[in-house]
Amino acid sequence: MSNAQPVLEDRTFVAYQSLENYGFIGDLHTVALAGVDGSIDYMCFPHFDSPTVFGALLDDDLGGRFKIAPAVDGSRYKQMYLPDTNVLLTRFLGANGVVEITDFMPVEEMRHTHILIRRVHAVRGPVDLHLECAPRFDYARVGHRAKAKGDEVWFIPNDNSIPTLRLLCAIPVDVVDGDAVVDFTLQSGESVDFVLETVESEERSPAEATDYAEKALQHSMQFWRGWNATMSYRGRWQDMISRSALALKLLTSQKYGSIAAAGTFGIPEEIGGERNWDYRFTWVRDASFTAASLIRLGFTEEASGFIRWIEQRFDESDTPGKLQIMYGIDGRHDLAEATLDHLSGYRDSAPVRIGNGAYEQTQLDIYGELLYAVNLYDELVEPISYALWKDLSAATDWVCDHWRDTDEGIWEVRGGQREFLYSRLTDWVALDRAIRIAQRRSFPAPLARWIQVRDDIHNEIYTGFWSEQKQAFVQSKGSDTLDASALMMPLVDFIAPRDPRWLSTLDAVERELVDDALVYRYRPDTAASDGLEGAEGTFGICSFWFVECLARSGQIDKARLFFEKLHGYANHLGLYAEELDPSGRFLGNYPQAFTHLALVNSALYLNEALERRQR
Repeated sequence: MSNAQPVLEDRTFVAYQSLENYGFIGDLHTVALAGVDGSIDYMCFPHFDSPTVFGALLDDDLGGRFKIAPAVDGSRYKQMYLPDTNVLLTRFLGANGVVEITDFMPVEEMRHTHILIRRVHAVRGPVDLHLECAPRFDYARVGHRAKAKGDEVWFIPNDNSIPTLRLLCAIPVDVVDGDAVVDFTLQSGESVDFVLETVESEERSPAEATDYAEKALQHSMQFWRGWNATMSYRGRWQDMISRSALALKLLTSQKYGSIAAAGTFGIPEEIGGERNWDYRFTWVRDASFTAASLIRLGFTEEASGFIRWIEQRFDESDTPGKLQIMYGIDGRHDLAEATLDHLSGYRDSAPVRIGNGAYEQTQLDIYGELLYAVNLYDELVEPISYALWKDLSAATDWVCDHWRDTDEGIWEVRGGQREFLYSRLTDWVALDRAIRIAQRRSFPAPLARWIQVRDDIHNEIYTGFWSEQKQAFVQSKGSDTLDASALMMPLVDFIAPRDPRWLSTLDAVERELVDDALVYRYRPDTAASDGLEGAEGTFGICSFWFVECLARSGQIDKARLFFEKLHGYANHLGLYAEELDPSGRFLGNYPQAFTHLALVNSALYLNEALERRQR
């Protein structure tokens, strides 16, 4: 586990916590971010891609928060997960008292509705505390009124289509300007629970039972520990891999089977910049890679759910075998992009975008990643159905017809389509894995055509994407730009990891894109235009890809050094965002599935390589 400590604040934006100062909880329907200062500053309710009810992370003044903290500043704080769970513990340590806040969301049978539970416990007291529950509905666009009803406060939106929230309190709470606020004191050993839930009806809520919070806590710990115990991996860096797996699990939708790319939207890739995207949706690419990584760890339920979700998307398609690159968590197709101009953005990084215009893009790679995951599923989990095979066969035929097309590529550039290496590579993967499945299962397939197209793509990559000047495979046809997505070439078995052309490419990537153990995806000043101003940080997924490539090339000691350096860039909980800035601070949406799945994959290979060397 990382030994990183919470980051001291830049006084320019003192109201905003550094992104790495947040823990991450959820109920397999949505997630919330809880800061080391005791404030829940981000939560979409009731689903991953629902509007926020707490959004102070994106506008400290307008966004809304749910904060519980010592009434007097000056406490030191620590934050951790209860071992092998997604139950978060934040501890405040002061000269006169110590208090703990346990944050979690009930799961499965204890989740009668959408619920957030915050338990406050005085380890040593007395401790004076302040509570502020200030929801702001629909991204702070819809007002509300608050009404105290006994030991409850109801937050009733002005829009009847938005669910009412109810805060159950074990102590009297005041209503001030639509918010629930209270100052209270806990003596040593005393605890108090606060339960925030959606109101389904006027009937008595199960959460009103005096022992509900305790039962929900025990159930949640048992659920997460039981799930984590099914992991098949037993090797080095167990804690880091376990935490990554738990983070990936939190991004899966129990209801639909879809998998979110990240927990948040609107977190900038450059502070003050415009590269701010909504990642709360299901990309076929990201979800396929996530499912594959979970399969490797022995978790199969999530992959099965995703396969069912994909089958539904195929059934909805107007063109046999054709998919959008991404969908809403519930499978909806329209993800029209809009800006929330009333929000200032995280540390004044505007615009804040919801929706994602990339859903209309052409990205040829998605079939390769999908078939990569399905091949693993068919081989290691259970044989796929004939109905799914017919969809995959149609998708493979579509790739045969369109692999020469231009597209926006894996990085979703907005500056015009090109012929990208990564798209060609993953089209090769689509053909290669489809052939493997067909041959293993004796499925009907036009194998002669598929093999010919696969070989044509292979030949074109060597002739059209190899730069004699760079002595490397390059980002797009005719360019001399390096792109870290080329690191996938040996990872999908396209090229031998010690092939001279690959070793030359790996050296070129290290010269131009690697900074310490961190890897840029490309250099924006020379790469295909993404249509945006500003810079970006190093990419987590690219950094872990590089580690695995080093290990596969035989540079095992160097790979281990880089891998363990990357551990030092995790936050105090072992979590990662999409990117890191030059000072090691998190950038981009958080937590990021891409980064955690690549950590898992690189760790599995590196551990295996170290074991082989010891034998």
